[in-house]
Amino acid sequence: MPQVLSINNEQLTAYLQDHVDGFKGPITLEKFAGGQSNPTFKVSAKSGVYVLRRQPSGKLLKSAHAVDREYRVLNALKDSDVPVAKVFHLCEDISVIGSMFYLMEYCDGAVYWSASLAEIDSNERRSAMYNEMNRVLAALHSVDVDGVGLSDYGKAGNYFERQLTRWTSQYRLTELKKISAMDQLSQWLEDNLPEDDGRVCLVHGDFRLDNMMFAKDKPQVIALLDWELSTLGHPYADLAYQCMQLRMPAGMGSIDGLKDIDRGSLGIPTEQEYVDLYCQRMGIERIENWGFYLAFSFFRLAAIAQGVAKRAAEGNASNEHANKVGAFVEPLAQMALQVVTQEK
Repeated sequence: MPQVLSINNEQLTAYLQDHVDGFKGPITLEKFAGGQSNPTFKVSAKSGVYVLRRQPSGKLLKSAHAVDREYRVLNALKDSDVPVAKVFHLCEDISVIGSMFYLMEYCDGAVYWSASLAEIDSNERRSAMYNEMNRVLAALHSVDVDGVGLSDYGKAGNYFERQLTRWTSQYRLTELKKISAMDQLSQWLEDNLPEDDGRVCLVHGDFRLDNMMFAKDKPQVIALLDWELSTLGHPYADLAYQCMQLRMPAGMGSIDGLKDIDRGSLGIPTEQEYVDLYCQRMGIERIENWGFYLAFSFFRLAAIAQGVAKRAAEGNASNEHANKVGAFVEPLAQMALQVVTQEK
């Protein structure tokens, strides 16, 4: 483990025993795979098993790695129809382990990294799992944000306009070299921004298969994970982001998409079937400007990948594969430009 991510177990144990009811040490820590943005650890203690998510050490971009926002939204959703892990404590004192962190329950389930669900031997089970993901997405977008205390969790106005400004800015701040496709894509998105239709809901920001924990014995999501990018925004952002990921080829970083795979042979719905099912659940007739939402999703993911690459170059990335992520920025932009052409 790199020194910038090291944790003093004794100091952490003493802090948690003072601030979390029933917590008892000693503890051992094990870092989970993934979690490039916010390092995540399994905490095995005398009192049970927990999960700790922390900000990375080093210089951080403003508004990035917002584990305090993660804690807030998880706590707000504890009694909702959205499956989330129970949170116990947020520590904003960086002297404890070197950065802000929060502690939550450990959910004993299964996380799947391949969108083809190759580990599942039943088409019926795969179909049910995709239906369950769709159900969770609709449940998330149906949350009464006023009722759960999240009415101020995001800004008012055109969500995609704000997001385009944000991710363009973050991309420029982390840019390691000029990439023509990213410049073209950024300009196209700016020129083709849809009018605001007034839809606002709680959005996850990174809604995808490997951010969901399923029960081991049935096609049920028991916890939606990694809420760092959640905010109030437009529901199509989450839907397009998930569909975008499924359009990607297998073996592209931690994301294993379905490009060139016959979905029907696996019991997995087509993109149109998945979108139609979501629209049915949400009472939406049809989605206009679908090409824009997909292209924006590619751009946003490319900007996120560029940020990971920048942190890796500075020695602050939390995942050993982070150095490779920068190579995906240009291919992602190229895929977005293909979407723009196809969806015209």
